[in-house]
Amino acid sequence: MSLLDRFLLTDKVAIITGAGRGIGRGIAVGFADAGADIVAAARTRSDLDATAGEVRDRGRKALAVVTDVMITEELERLVEATVEEFGKVDILVNNAGGTYPAPALHTSERFFETALRFNVTQAFLLTKLVAPRMVATAGGGAVVNISSRSSDMVQESFVAYGAAKAALNMVTRNLAPEFAPLVRVNAISVGGVATDSLDVVLTDENMRAQFVAGTPMGRPGTVEDIAACALYLASPASGWVTGKILQVDGGTEAPSITVPAPPL
Repeated sequence: MSLLDRFLLTDKVAIITGAGRGIGRGIAVGFADAGADIVAAARTRSDLDATAGEVRDRGRKALAVVTDVMITEELERLVEATVEEFGKVDILVNNAGGTYPAPALHTSERFFETALRFNVTQAFLLTKLVAPRMVATAGGGAVVNISSRSSDMVQESFVAYGAAKAALNMVTRNLAPEFAPLVRVNAISVGGVATDSLDVVLTDENMRAQFVAGTPMGRPGTVEDIAACALYLASPASGWVTGKILQVDGGTEAPSITVPAPPL
């Protein structure tokens, strides 16, 4: 096997949550380019069908499963549908997540707990469901969690999201030694990527200028930037890597944009 061959996912089966748009769709298409068959999970059927179409255009199989990751029974159904369709599962990408910024004093108990459920609890539950099936059906596998630089950079108005993604990082690190050596668990700590969630910044001339000035690489990230890292972590190329949080963020070491909170 050549070094480049280690980046291939030939005939692997990958479950990707939040695969209808943005980073999730980019990872699904990238994995299909590398030879994987894709199980795309999201809430919106039309988005999933578009992702599945792009996967099939690349000559790979696609299964679209409408899934609300907040509902445990739907996570269970997603795993069962994957094994029923493909007979195995090799890769899980926990991409679904996200929480709008809100000042701490405007963050309700429900908002905070929902952020935790959406960004970390559901990813943990799905990983716990998938890992034994990886071992039973494929002999092992790889889990890639999509985290955020909000997990380790201090940002006003991001207490709920930051706490949730920090927890996801620790879930990643703690599961890795428990599941090694058969299942590897890693995460990508993502910076500002040009998806719908960043449109409010990138479509405002002044905010975009501030964002670019605060990003050493001088541009927002692309979904392909994240997909390339996910491919590395899911493929044999990273076969000696587990429990790590890889930062893909344009070189930022401080928030490139701020959402100020009102004074106490």
